[in-house]
Amino acid sequence: MYENGFVRTARRPDTVGRSPAGHSIMATLAQQVEQATSLGIFLLGTTLAVLSLLAWRRERDTRMAIVSASYAMFSLYGLAVFLEYHLIDWGVATAATVELLEHGSAALILVGLAGFFAALSRD
Repeated sequence: MYENGFVRTARRPDTVGRSPAGHSIMATLAQQVEQATSLGIFLLGTTLAVLSLLAWRRERDTRMAIVSASYAMFSLYGLAVFLEYHLIDWGVATAATVELLEHGSAALILVGLAGFFAALSRD
């Protein structure tokens, strides 16, 4: 039986969590892969954004500022997707609102890619 995108189960207690109502929930394999990948995007994007920002502070080249902002866009996207299931579980937002947030945050990828193109094409 599905509730908020999770499968109710009593098996594998190492992966079972609790919903706000106290029900046992377990993320499907696809959801676990999505969360792990999104966490990786968030951590790597944040690391690269900070390193690019430090390079910008040293060189004061506008291209590095654009690259840093672009990495930050990727990082924000990873954070939005990672928090998707947590926001539903915590009761912060409805499933429809969280889906809108996730799919709307894909625009951050578009802006980030445009930023990389702008940084590469500048002389």
